[in-house]
Amino acid sequence: MILPNDFDAYCFDLDGTIYLGDKLLPGVKETIQIIRKTGKKVLFITNSPTLTREEGKMRLQQLGIAAELEEILTAPYLAGLYFSVFEPDATVFIIGEEAIRTELRNFSIQTTVDPMKATHVLAGMDRSFTYNDLQFAMDAVRNCRNFIITNPDSSCPVPGGFIPDTLSLAKAIEVASGQKISKVIGKPDTFYSDQMVGLLDVDRQKILVIGDRLDTDVQLGKAQGFATCLVLTGISSEADVESTGIRPDYVIENMTNLFCSIDEDAMVEGRDGGLVGSCQPDPLNEELLG
Repeated sequence: MILPNDFDAYCFDLDGTIYLGDKLLPGVKETIQIIRKTGKKVLFITNSPTLTREEGKMRLQQLGIAAELEEILTAPYLAGLYFSVFEPDATVFIIGEEAIRTELRNFSIQTTVDPMKATHVLAGMDRSFTYNDLQFAMDAVRNCRNFIITNPDSSCPVPGGFIPDTLSLAKAIEVASGQKISKVIGKPDTFYSDQMVGLLDVDRQKILVIGDRLDTDVQLGKAQGFATCLVLTGISSEADVESTGIRPDYVIENMTNLFCSIDEDAMVEGRDGGLVGSCQPDPLNEELLG
């Protein structure tokens, strides 16, 4: 299984990996403490379209996880960055919640509430989405033909189940407008992974991505040469590993199992100055991945 010194950077998804609702998931705090003690890099990478980077930092802090702003990537932040780099003169019609508007303002991207004045439509999960919103979105997409979405997630894990995410809403807009999605910004898109690599500045093979979704977290890692770990506390299940053909390098039941049964107090300093310990194979990995 994994020892803390096996990787130079650990990238964690948030919903369904670090927390569920307002509760920290098992083993998260202890695992991050071990990574910090080894001097390895930590990056929090979420496709959530309802979190700014500031809000992501505050939410982690409220759950007892310290993080710097530069250690957090969210879909709205990446959307603002994308427009500032590739479409700085765009006028964007937004379907989504306040986090998207905030991050686009932070990058000085012009927005409009008039669907006929938009050059681009940006859609993200919107928990107050109405029939009238669908009409406006349809008009805007048919007018500008540049239909971008913050993330490709169809659902989001919450306590007790799941709620519709961006892709569910975006598919309704696609059908109504007759226009296909032209760009996806969130994981597993290369724009997202490029920002990760730029922030981490380590060898790609020394990056481990840990997340609860095969089609976003694991797929991003496999496409970019990162190691991948599926945690079974969110969307994807053991059965999905077999049915999708997307095979992570590691599968764990929850974050308690990331470093096997390492006793933090029993760890000792290794030859390279990092902390090392003993590790026993995880039966779940042997069963699923062979």
